[in-house]
Amino acid sequence: MKLISRGVRRGAAFAGLLVFLGVLAANCFSARAAEESLVSTNKDAEADKAWRATQKALQPPLPPAEWHTNQPSREEVAEFYRPLLRKAADAAKDFYTRYPNHAKAADAHRAELQMLTLGVQRFDDTNGTARLEALEGERLKDPNLGEDERLQLRMAAIQNLMKGLPETLGELEKAARSLQKDFPKRDEPYQLLMMVAEESGEKGRTLAKELAEGDAPEQIKQSAQGLLKRMDALGKPVTIQFTALDGREVDVAKMKGKVVLIDFWATWCGPCVGELPNVKAAYDKLHPKGFEIVSISFDESKETLEKFVAKEKMEWPQYFDGKGWENKYGKEFGIHGIPTMWLVDKQGNLCDVNARGALEEKVSKLLAE
Repeated sequence: MKLISRGVRRGAAFAGLLVFLGVLAANCFSARAAEESLVSTNKDAEADKAWRATQKALQPPLPPAEWHTNQPSREEVAEFYRPLLRKAADAAKDFYTRYPNHAKAADAHRAELQMLTLGVQRFDDTNGTARLEALEGERLKDPNLGEDERLQLRMAAIQNLMKGLPETLGELEKAARSLQKDFPKRDEPYQLLMMVAEESGEKGRTLAKELAEGDAPEQIKQSAQGLLKRMDALGKPVTIQFTALDGREVDVAKMKGKVVLIDFWATWCGPCVGELPNVKAAYDKLHPKGFEIVSISFDESKETLEKFVAKEKMEWPQYFDGKGWENKYGKEFGIHGIPTMWLVDKQGNLCDVNARGALEEKVSKLLAE
């Protein structure tokens, strides 16, 4: 289990779209299964025909052919799918409204909720927010609702708080505490609390200590311990010394006078790859002024890493030992989630353990000191 991630793979809309289609297809119902079920459970021909039409409306549409050659922007993808998802939700609602006693009415209720959830959470469809919240509220009132679905609905309602970070940290912690009270044996509330601790800077120390010493799942405890270790490392020199993938000798302690980004990442990490254009832009602009990057790779395949680095023209050194999450520096510094970006100032001291946001601005400021 890894921590809930807020990372977005910018610049990879089409790849993300393929993932979305897979999720949507998994959530929708098989037309063949629906037809077989109807033969044995419902003899109302008109209602059966209406369900088949609804089923068709719920199937994931193929993306425009031109997207295969011209990668769409995130907003173009959203503009394409928002109305389709609303239309699918409307079709599901129309079906269960006309045929409330049909064998598939419950499926239609769930389908409406799924379509609206995808629209609001994945494509920022604000027009569907109020309707989605009303449906989630009604669903949560069902006394027969299972724990998994109840938790899923509660987590869905928290998504907007996660999107609003760091401004919503207080509200997110309150929501996580409520989940923890209602679902004491589930990991999700602890994951959310760990996210709050990660995003809270020095103020997160108390929460991290609580998680490390309390009843949290073991992996959350390890993450909290790692966060405390990183906090303790702030303001102190960083000891990282290795022979890079390309044979260069690297010693961060000998890079005083430079501003150094330590980038914990992997080629298989979508958010890491999504950050790469920002990292490269900062490097290209600020390297001549004294900005350096040292990457710690969590890859297990040397060949994959070498090909990726060459393709993307990543000129800075890469640490690689092939051990994935068990790599030397990942374990030493308690890194349990990537991308993780640190900044070392010109005096050689760790000054920022959450450098993803506004990287270029942060580096420029440090170079000017």
